[in-house]
Amino acid sequence: MEVPLVDVMIAQTIQLALAPVFVLVAIGNIIATLTARLGRVVDRARQLQKMHGETEGMQHDLVVREIRMSDNRINLIGRALRLLVMAALCIGLTVVLLFLEEFAHVGLNPVAAGSFILAISLLMWALLVFLRETREATAALRIPEEFLEKDREL
Repeated sequence: MEVPLVDVMIAQTIQLALAPVFVLVAIGNIIATLTARLGRVVDRARQLQKMHGETEGMQHDLVVREIRMSDNRINLIGRALRLLVMAALCIGLTVVLLFLEEFAHVGLNPVAAGSFILAISLLMWALLVFLRETREATAALRIPEEFLEKDREL
């Protein structure tokens, strides 16, 4: 029994669309990770804002420094999330274009390839922004020199 050509075309298109869909799943996982990080940074920023009026001197300076770092981290995570959402939309567009090409035969493969390349580029850009955010997080976690008392032998 011969499989109808339309069924073969659908199966081939689904196979072709699998790679972009796997990228979409990865983007979703990264979005979930960044959203969790954003929640923790926002919670910490709220704590620091409460401490702001209750501190003075060196302690106040440390609170202000951490508030500034938290603000920068919030901005970086927001940028990365926007880039990831744009990448996910491009992946969705890629899948739609692949199906339109297969069924409408309108020569959309170059456009689909372009949208996939754009999606991967946006994903890479988001990962670079995420890398910057992790460096900010590491810097925020560093213990100030005055607390280390390195001049003392323990």
